[in-house]
Amino acid sequence: MPSVTRLLPTPEAHDLLELTREIADKELAPHADDFEARGEFPRELIRTLGRSGLLGLPYSAEYGGAEQPYEVYLQVLEILASRWVGIAETVSVHTLACYPLAHHGTAAQRERWLPDLIGGELLGAYCLSEPAGGSDAANLTTKATRDGDAYRVSGTKAWITHAGVADFYNVFCRTGGPGPKGISCLLAPADTPGLHPQTREKTMGLRSSPVAQIAFDDAVVPAERLVGGEGEGFRIAMGALDSGRLGIAACAIGLAQGALDYAVNYARERVQFGKPIIDLQGLGFMLADSATQISAARALMLHAARLRDAGLPYSIEAAKTKLFATDMAMQVATDAVQVLGGAGYVADHPVERYFREAKVLQIVEGTNQIQRMVIARSLAKD
Repeated sequence: MPSVTRLLPTPEAHDLLELTREIADKELAPHADDFEARGEFPRELIRTLGRSGLLGLPYSAEYGGAEQPYEVYLQVLEILASRWVGIAETVSVHTLACYPLAHHGTAAQRERWLPDLIGGELLGAYCLSEPAGGSDAANLTTKATRDGDAYRVSGTKAWITHAGVADFYNVFCRTGGPGPKGISCLLAPADTPGLHPQTREKTMGLRSSPVAQIAFDDAVVPAERLVGGEGEGFRIAMGALDSGRLGIAACAIGLAQGALDYAVNYARERVQFGKPIIDLQGLGFMLADSATQISAARALMLHAARLRDAGLPYSIEAAKTKLFATDMAMQVATDAVQVLGGAGYVADHPVERYFREAKVLQIVEGTNQIQRMVIARSLAKD
């Protein structure tokens, strides 16, 4: 398999990526096709990642995290995605779900709940989108009304990854007036009375990763589970998405690398017109373009991650990275199918699955049209 040369900040990071490769090759890759075909969530495999320390990588060691730089965490995601993007997406979403408490919870809240959240046994979900509003999150309608020492939550969230299998849900809901200033964040356990996961969506790809609506029918969430103050939810949500977009970009880069590696190996072995098809210029150039685009996306991702690690503004760079990496992954997956020809169109080869999975990465955590809006608005300001 073609290798990726990486510049890592510490010897520990080298060891971590080697551990990730070993787990991905031995524990994950052999099961990917089976779980995806059956549409079954690999809960025990996720627990294996948790016990190996891969579910709390960017978080504080004080609470059980690995305290790794974001540039290292993202490369772990990339390696996981190159073997099984559904698993990498699960790790990314779980890391996103831990963000509100880790960055905006009180010291008492973090001490009480964060070790369990990032320790590997509990899995998280992030409830922001709604049936009538995905991109327009500032106008969400799920409502939370204070009732003594609790909130009563009513409404519906949509497109929730880990719906029905998560142990906790970050619920963004309206506690005040219209617009972003009326939104708050509640940390709801899965057994919250009135919290009801609905029937799973029948998705094109990532079939091992359950996605569904979550209905809140006068759900009772203790007020002590308010993360941040009332009205701070939108700011929390957007900060989490900046980090999460880099996670999705890493998933896209890993998927593209996996698709390219498979297509290259196939093209070396497939002989037509008396030579391996990789020696035919039409296909060789296609693979060369794919390799170049993957390297460019990885460089964008690492630049944005290093800005984040340095405490510098990185929101616009995250948008650029998510946009470029996921569009790139769709193109690379498409070209990988083309390189295999008819063989690429059947499920006997994984590029068919990569093709279906790449599409959703252009949609989740802010569609690529939204990323273009974010970037364009930043250019218009000054």
